Amino acid sequence: MDLTLALVIGVVVVALVFDYTNGFHDAANAIATSVSTRALTPRAALFMAAAMNFLGAHLGTQVAQTVGKGIIDAPQGSHGLVIVCSGLIGAITWNLITWYFGLPSSSSHALIGGLIGSALASASVVHWDGVVEKVVIPMILSPLVGFTLAGGIMIAILWIFRNAHPGRANRGFRHAQTVSAAAMALGHGLQDAQKTMGVIFLALVVGGYANTGDPIPQWVILAAAAAISLGTYAGGWRIMRTLGRKIIALDPPQGFAAESAASTVLYVAAMGFGAPISTTHTITTAIMGVGATKRLSAVRWGVAGNIVTAWILTIPAAAL
Repeated sequence: MDLTLALVIGVVVVALVFDYTNGFHDAANAIATSVSTRALTPRAALFMAAAMNFLGAHLGTQVAQTVGKGIIDAPQGSHGLVIVCSGLIGAITWNLITWYFGLPSSSSHALIGGLIGSALASASVVHWDGVVEKVVIPMILSPLVGFTLAGGIMIAILWIFRNAHPGRANRGFRHAQTVSAAAMALGHGLQDAQKTMGVIFLALVVGGYANTGDPIPQWVILAAAAAISLGTYAGGWRIMRTLGRKIIALDPPQGFAAESAASTVLYVAAMGFGAPISTTHTITTAIMGVGATKRLSAVRWGVAGNIVTAWILTIPAAAL
């Protein structure tokens, strides 16, 4: 086995490890609200999220194309593969640090930060226009849209069901949350599994086993889908506590509104723009938007501040 092939296999393995950590780190995104409102049991929620992540990974490759071709240009051969692998290790390290402290940071931005850092350190080309257009602008817009849309949906629910019996309404929204949590998990697979596909494809191009214009191979899609699903089923309980309880104590209508808003933003970003946005940012700000409709003091802004700090640090920390 020559060095290049060994390095390609090594990078694919590291990319799938990153995908697995992405799954258990971000499992909370899809299901924390459903578990905290008791719409689903934790184990049932994790199983459902794992299955929907697997399906979501097969819905498109626009985000994978952005990550694989639009962020950095790594040189051909073993040197380029070392650059890609270094980016992945940076992302995995930041994922594990934020998981340990229970901070819902973005695996997507950790991956992009890692790639930028390794490219800069090796004097490779970084597509700054692509980073700004496909990463930075969506990173700013998606939380704002998530916050506003979730608040709008919550106000609509309060108005439509203003005369409903609270007990019956809560039971109904618990059932509805099963659907909205599934939609959220599907969106997570559509977004996050594709980022790993993009990195594996980048490694294949750099190693000379694929051309830039080729479609993403089917085995890459299956491997990335399986890794993120297994990671999701392993669960991320620390982050789930932060999202489900510490920002705001949610009830079923609020959980449904937050998940519906966040999943809508994920689908539009992935299918409409091929933009690798953060599921973490989107669901967290959607939860804040829902809480703010009750009263601004209902949201624990101190916890929210810690989360925003982790967001700001993610790209530079993973790059470093």
